[in-house]
Amino acid sequence: MDSLSLTGIEGQVAELEWACWVASGFMGISVFVLVLWLTRLTEAGRKLPGDEWRYDITRMAQLQQEDLLYRFFGPLIRCFAVFNRAAFGEVLPGIQRDMNAAGISRFWLPEEYLGRMQVIGLLLAPLLAYLAVGSFGPVLGVIVSMVLYVAVVWLLRRRLGARATLRLRLIKRRMPYLLDLLTLLIEAGSTFLNALAQAVEEFRGHPIAEEFGRVLADLNMGKTRAEAFSAMRDRLQDDEIGSIIGSILQGEELGTPMANVFRMQADVLRVKRSQRAETIAAEAGVNMLLPAVLVMVAAALIIVGPFLLNYWSFGLFL
Repeated sequence: MDSLSLTGIEGQVAELEWACWVASGFMGISVFVLVLWLTRLTEAGRKLPGDEWRYDITRMAQLQQEDLLYRFFGPLIRCFAVFNRAAFGEVLPGIQRDMNAAGISRFWLPEEYLGRMQVIGLLLAPLLAYLAVGSFGPVLGVIVSMVLYVAVVWLLRRRLGARATLRLRLIKRRMPYLLDLLTLLIEAGSTFLNALAQAVEEFRGHPIAEEFGRVLADLNMGKTRAEAFSAMRDRLQDDEIGSIIGSILQGEELGTPMANVFRMQADVLRVKRSQRAETIAAEAGVNMLLPAVLVMVAAALIIVGPFLLNYWSFGLFL
């Protein structure tokens, strides 16, 4: 009995030693990250802005005003950005595309925004480690906490893609109405710039107003219509919107009146929208087949179930 109790005590002592080692490791990593962060912050303050750093410093100043997380963890985010640029260079173009489509501030670089996701996961790491170690033990808990950290970053990346998809859907829903408004304004005698400014003001607060507002800003800065609309197509990188902008650019090259181009593209969008609705309606019957079968089976079990239970219990139907 004494030997069993000693064995149990030795096992508990071993587990406590593992827990202490794990806690010490996390504490050391935390201190290292804190010292590195403070060192980078001091070095960043000592650097003099050369000609090549002027826009970058302005960009970082804008990010500090816009984003609270960047304001407090900017040096750490930039450290992650250096690592991401070297380790995840092949996924950065996809992140940039989703950032543009989601309407993320243009001051963000894709590697920095990925670093922002990693910092969020790092802030949640102590809680994840506490829950994992308490549930699975010291060794397995550390592995589970690392897996949970990767899952948090992956979920944030998926959330960015979902935001981009939703915003593109909202833009395509309102696109016909904005093109109709532009057509009416141009046919009423307004110039293209004035019509575009009035349309942007009319749809203020909507994603489509933000995108056409950037087109208007590019035109006011001296860019041609082709350059402004090409920049919008490159930002969104959507097939349907790209085909519309391509038709606008083609009409611009051929000298077709913009009112006619906008009216034709609005009609095309409405036809595509009705076709999409018909496709969804046709697929609804197939999608409802399995739930309908399950409901029928459940109803049959509710009706027949008592008779079967009586038969199995008493050998006869009551």
